[in-house]
Amino acid sequence: MLGRFTVRPSDDGANTFGVWDSAVNGWRATGISDEPKARELASDLDIQYDAHGPRPADAIRHLQPSQEVQRATWSTGELDVWIRDNGEWLGRVRDKNGHVTWVPGADLRPL
Repeated sequence: MLGRFTVRPSDDGANTFGVWDSAVNGWRATGISDEPKARELASDLDIQYDAHGPRPADAIRHLQPSQEVQRATWSTGELDVWIRDNGEWLGRVRDKNGHVTWVPGADLRPL
C-alpha cells in the first residue's frame, strides 16, 4: 500500500505536523514544524516500508546522483529513487518547489 504514511496536522494544538502510519493506525512522528519536511519524511518511510513491513531490498533502486525527468503532464522534476509497489515501479519525483510525488515509471522520461 503506497501512501501508508500520510501527513496530518498534529493533534497537540501546536500548529505542527505529523506523519500518520495507516498500517498501525498511529503516529510515526509528530511535532514537525514544516509541512514539506513532514511530506519528505512520509515519502522516506514509504521507501522503507510497504503495507506488510520492511520493503524488500530488491524493490528499491536509489539513483546517485538523482536524475532530471519529465512527467507525462509535461512538468519537470528530479527523480531520486524507484520502488516497486504491487508489481509496478514508481519514481519519487521532487518538483522545483520541493514537493514530492510518486509517479508511475511509464509516465517518466529523462530530460
